[in-house]
Amino acid sequence: MPYWQLFYHFVWTTKNRQPLLTPDVSHIVFELVRTKAIGLGGVVYAVGGYLDHVHLVTSVPPRIAVATFIGQVKGSTSARFNQLELSTKLYWQDEYGVFSFDAKKLHNFIAYVKNQKQHHTKGTAIPVLERMSKGEPRLFRETGPTYYLEEELWREEMLSLSRSDER
Repeated sequence: MPYWQLFYHFVWTTKNRQPLLTPDVSHIVFELVRTKAIGLGGVVYAVGGYLDHVHLVTSVPPRIAVATFIGQVKGSTSARFNQLELSTKLYWQDEYGVFSFDAKKLHNFIAYVKNQKQHHTKGTAIPVLERMSKGEPRLFRETGPTYYLEEELWREEMLSLSRSDER
């Protein structure tokens, strides 16, 4: 089994942004999303959303393409929900947004997803994390650590990271 840490934040909407994810429906949808993601080998950290969209914070195993993963999650979720024969039918728009991030930011993404209702009712949603359509993305830029070009300094940096990882 390979070692991997691949963190993603997905967001997608209901077809025509219909406000179908009411409290009586959303818990069923979120559980279907969770179940399918886990079934595909994903590690689910948070599932949430608000009325017309879903957020999923997950790790996707490297054996499955990100587009395949989310396509199967969305397709399975709507198909299984519609088999329940409730009064509401659920369909998703074709597009989705996906953002990768590192483990240091995992808690921020989890908290953001778990507080979706508050973010949308109080107007504190982060627009770039609500993005689901095509177009020019605004890229995140962080100041990264200095990477050493000299082999010995690089080796020391990597050993230092490994030692802090073992704690």
